[in-house]
Amino acid sequence: MKELIERMAKALVDSREEVVAKEIQGHNLTVIELRVAKHDIGKMIGKHGRTAQAIRTIRTPASAKINKRCVLELLE
Repeated sequence: MKELIERMAKALVDSREEVVAKEIQGHNLTVIELRVAKHDIGKMIGKHGRTAQAIRTIRTPASAKINKRCVLELLE
């Protein structure tokens, strides 16, 4: 899951080397913290949050496949 989110983020931003995804495992929950450069945070969020919502939409069936709930947090 972490690799999927990281690959999508690297395709969207200018500073690919500053994209870092960290996965925190829980019993039924996985939290993915995505860090991008400060000047790329707007590209990850998108207009009215549409880009971030699209990434979360793709994440949902992928997390259902492994029977875990997955939360995406965008950090700068």
